Amino acid sequence: METTINSIDQVMGKSILDFNKDDRFIAHLPEDSARVEAQGFYRLAKVFYDKADFEKAEEYFLKALEKSDFPQDAFAMFKTYGFLIRICSEGLRETEANKYIKISSDLLEKTVTTLPTLHSEYFYNAGLLSTYKGEFSEAHKNFNQAYRKAQMENDPEMMSKALYALSTNSYQMKNFNEAITTINQLSELLNILKKDYLKGSMHLLWGNILRETGQYVEAITHLDLSMKLLHSKRCWNLHNYILLNKGITLKKMGEFSKALMIFNIAQNSVDDNFRRLQELMNNEVDDVNDSSVDLYLDRHNRVIHEKSLGVIDFKHRFVLLEILFLLAQNPGTYYNKDDLAKMIWKDEYNPLIHDKLIYTSISRLRKLIEPKGGKRQYILRGKDGYTFNPRVNARFHKENELVKNRNIANIEISSPV
Repeated sequence: METTINSIDQVMGKSILDFNKDDRFIAHLPEDSARVEAQGFYRLAKVFYDKADFEKAEEYFLKALEKSDFPQDAFAMFKTYGFLIRICSEGLRETEANKYIKISSDLLEKTVTTLPTLHSEYFYNAGLLSTYKGEFSEAHKNFNQAYRKAQMENDPEMMSKALYALSTNSYQMKNFNEAITTINQLSELLNILKKDYLKGSMHLLWGNILRETGQYVEAITHLDLSMKLLHSKRCWNLHNYILLNKGITLKKMGEFSKALMIFNIAQNSVDDNFRRLQELMNNEVDDVNDSSVDLYLDRHNRVIHEKSLGVIDFKHRFVLLEILFLLAQNPGTYYNKDDLAKMIWKDEYNPLIHDKLIYTSISRLRKLIEPKGGKRQYILRGKDGYTFNPRVNARFHKENELVKNRNIANIEISSPV
């Protein structure tokens, strides 16, 4: 890389440029060659970013920063650092991402002293900065304020970005009902605005939210809409993320062979710069790539997949799910009535209460998961109590820890800058 930016001071005091809402440069002084160069650098960077060539995009974003001037270009600079943070996050370059977050934080602090009033763009950027730092509650306050200010300023484009950020924020905090409410508001607004990239990103987020609430068919519909919209804009940076999330949704539906096919397509087309995406896909493939699995158990979503019965929903069968996981996680270990009363119902065993309760619960569980006809395959009974058949090949769904532990800057490549 020819150019590196290590501090905010390196980009102060140079030629003046700015961006408007359509990412075009607005010259505040008569045209000169430096400003024309800056415009070219930024536009080239955006083209390469959309086409998923992050190496070239980073090069030109840095060159555009070199031409920036504080305070006139403060928010333009913040926007450009946002792209750099996303590029570094996707490349799992944590040190560089944190460096840009620190520069952005310094920039925002300095910007406050130059503003006559705090407008929607300030609060939106403050929300992004809080998100980078993992301060989701603070981010939520800032995005709410950005939305209210944008309404007062009659700025529908900033309103749409704030609504998207609020929905993403609610999704990150697992407030799925709030995320759905906000994304419905965004959808209504985008029926008026022509913002296809944001609309494509919205449908990707929408699909992910619906998947987390168990609405798998609807999730697939939104993911397909996302793919269609983004391809119409020739935006390829999200192509494989949509495939990843479609594969995850199919996996949760119990469609393991279809999920594996989608993951393999994505793996064969992903660029080397997408290191985070590669690790996510590898983890998913490892999770489903075993045709010998008899029973696939997903405790987080309260569903299991039995190889002959398909998906079985346990969302309203909490006690049965607890019994199944207790036995399945300890195959070959017998649990008597006393054990089950203490471990499942958190109570001292009382035959008048627990005998019928345990018998009925085990019977209902067997009817749910045992293949029809033939002898019992999963839950066996012996003189010492109940056990899970140790010869069964059971697999437990793993929450992808990469998202929790290596989601650098807490942003997705799809989120608007």
